[in-house]
Amino acid sequence: MASSTHNENYQCLLSLLRRTRLRAGITQEQLGDRLGNSQTFVSKCERGERRIDVVEFVEICDAFGADPVDMMRTYLSKRSKKAIPKSQTRSKKELS
Repeated sequence: MASSTHNENYQCLLSLLRRTRLRAGITQEQLGDRLGNSQTFVSKCERGERRIDVVEFVEICDAFGADPVDMMRTYLSKRSKKAIPKSQTRSKKELS
């Protein structure tokens, strides 16, 4: 599992979020205000200095007016699809 913010796929997600913010015409300061946070927080997230969890991802999408499910679909279609070793995958039964 990729835990680094420098991971290729994580950088792809950050790029998608930044492009969406810019297309929406929202500055980092405006996004920070909408999230109840600072411009610095947004900058650190976008540069990968701070990792975004799934709850924050949904809140950020909401602040853009973007559907988080659509955003995730876009990410999944753009991410690197390098094979994941079998030892790192779990069956549906294990996840239940």
